[in-house]
Amino acid sequence: MAVPKRKHSLSRTRQKRGAHYKRVRVHAVKTSDNKAYKRPHVEEYIEL
Repeated sequence: MAVPKRKHSLSRTRQKRGAHYKRVRVHAVKTSDNKAYKRPHVEEYIEL
C-alpha cells in the first residue's frame, strides 16, 4: 500500500496547534465617551 510522504515535520504541526496557548490576551479598552469597549490596535491611538 502506498504511503504519502510527510511534507512537514511533526514538531512544526505541534507549534502551529499550540500557537493559541501562547497568544496574549486582548485587553478591552473603554472609549473616551464611556459608552463602549474596543480593542486597542497598534496603528491607532486611543483616548482613555
